[in-house]
Amino acid sequence: MALLIRRVVVIANPAARRGKHVARRAQAELASRSVQADIIYTERPGHAAELAAHHAPHYDAVFSLGGDGTFMEIAGALSGSQIPIGILAGGTGNLVARALGIPLSLRRAVPMLIAGDVLAMDLGRLTSGRRFAVAAGVGIDASMVAETPAWFKRRLGIVAYAIIGTRAAMRAVWRGRFFDARVTIDGVVHERRAAAVMIANFGAVLGKRLTLGPEIRTDDGLLDGCIFSPRTFRDVCRIMWRMARRNFSSDPCLLYCRGASVRVETTPPLPWQADGEMMGTTPFEVVAEPLAVRMLVPRRS
Repeated sequence: MALLIRRVVVIANPAARRGKHVARRAQAELASRSVQADIIYTERPGHAAELAAHHAPHYDAVFSLGGDGTFMEIAGALSGSQIPIGILAGGTGNLVARALGIPLSLRRAVPMLIAGDVLAMDLGRLTSGRRFAVAAGVGIDASMVAETPAWFKRRLGIVAYAIIGTRAAMRAVWRGRFFDARVTIDGVVHERRAAAVMIANFGAVLGKRLTLGPEIRTDDGLLDGCIFSPRTFRDVCRIMWRMARRNFSSDPCLLYCRGASVRVETTPPLPWQADGEMMGTTPFEVVAEPLAVRMLVPRRS
């Protein structure tokens, strides 16, 4: 379902790559589509949420211009509302934009979003009140986020995550960096020796290069637990190949579980991430917020 969009507010992070220059380009691209765009710049962490809550009711849509952190602040503020959100990529990872199939080029993204569809999407809500859209996790993926330098992300984008993530997976096996994971989903406990645990809302990551698990949906009101337990280099290669080929047949190194409420505990406590940002150390808890936000996305055939 497409919307008639004539007036939008663009909440832009000036600290993102060439933030103000990109914001002016976005404004021009929107104007070329007969859309009036007012730009408001964030000034501090948490400011995007404040701006969204205050200004969104006066516009047809809100556009996030920055990284995943800027978008998640806006999404958290507008969770439960009917106000649509569009993402204009301005960060280094842009995980959510990639997961939604939104082009990173402003010239391509603006017309596709203005003439696109509206997607009602679940979010994961942490106990702090912060939300995530793609996934939260501990182990290999958290190492990938923590160890990927900003300059590397700026230069290679999502490929940088893939390179560092592969290295982290190999190191986990070579050095025996496993941990005891206890994942409780809707009261059911799953315990495994693991290299990574991900709580996913989207099925595909890294520009859809890898699919995390079977039938993961963003609109089912559920979160998907994916526990990865490779023991050897061969296990790592097999898992990566299966994820790339979307082969989710039974495997002793993979465990999938699904539910609305999740608690992740590890021994020892470990750093964890949500949508590419380090959040602290385990344990962490998350609940699904069904159809929490309405996203502008490219038209789907």
